Amino acid sequence: METMERMWVATDFGGLDVFKEVPTEIGSPGAGEVTIEIRAAGMNPADYKHVAIEGDRSRLPIPIGYEVSGVILALGPDTQIASGAGAVGDEVLAFRVSGGYASAITVPAKNVFAKPASLSFPEAANLLLAAATAAEMLHVTGVTEGDTILVHAASGAVGVSLLQQARLLGAHVIGTASERSFDTVTRFGGTPVAYGSGLEQRVREAAPNGVVAALDAIGTDEAIDVSLALVADRQRIVSIVAHPRAKADGFKSIGGAMPGSAEFRDKARAGLIELASQGKLVVPIARTYPLSEAKDALAFLSTKHPGGKLALIPER
Repeated sequence: METMERMWVATDFGGLDVFKEVPTEIGSPGAGEVTIEIRAAGMNPADYKHVAIEGDRSRLPIPIGYEVSGVILALGPDTQIASGAGAVGDEVLAFRVSGGYASAITVPAKNVFAKPASLSFPEAANLLLAAATAAEMLHVTGVTEGDTILVHAASGAVGVSLLQQARLLGAHVIGTASERSFDTVTRFGGTPVAYGSGLEQRVREAAPNGVVAALDAIGTDEAIDVSLALVADRQRIVSIVAHPRAKADGFKSIGGAMPGSAEFRDKARAGLIELASQGKLVVPIARTYPLSEAKDALAFLSTKHPGGKLALIPER
């Protein structure tokens, strides 16, 4: 099997002008591999951030996109997917992959899972990166039943997953957001507070008994300064963005490229998919774009206020 498909790559390091849609040849999958006809590609800020600054030029061109959903086109010899079995035509999702902005992709079978029937393709394609990140943030800060925690950027993709997963743990979230996003925070069980001047005092008023942990998904100095002021134990502060501040101020930072983070997130995938299949983990979708309009979609994503997840839909 050899077919010509389409995929997006970064031809250089820099802004969105370096992204280009190119033809790509998909051959037959080998042992331990699965070829997926992509029905939706999930979109995340990491898709453009990881090529925004100069890096190893030997990696160019760099395939874009970490998570997808679709149907199995072919399986390699003696191969089954991570959730077991698998057959041509089965609906699946895959994470962590490389080159998800495409019409088809061949990936390691260990990263492919059966798609819950209750999830649309755009929802399934946007589930795992945000959810696995949120799960690790809760894990490394030891959040448990009865805790009141502070989540910065609670209305964003990671924040919304944090709200839901924290509620499942029996914890309560004070979530920072813009006032126009308060309904989102409330919908998923959090208490919204507006970021900006006076944030520390507003959090104190919303949580008179204090917050025991702070989980940062925005990385601003305001978010970090308020976290440090409110949480005594710096081992219960984590950021997925403010890595230099974490090193300087002695709190935790995590990221998908870190070996420990990758290991945790890989192990968390099956459980998160099960929660989604039960309706306990919802993925709000703001809009979809044709695959050919990936640059427009990335430009919208980079505004930081999409109001939900975005997905690319390959034209057929």
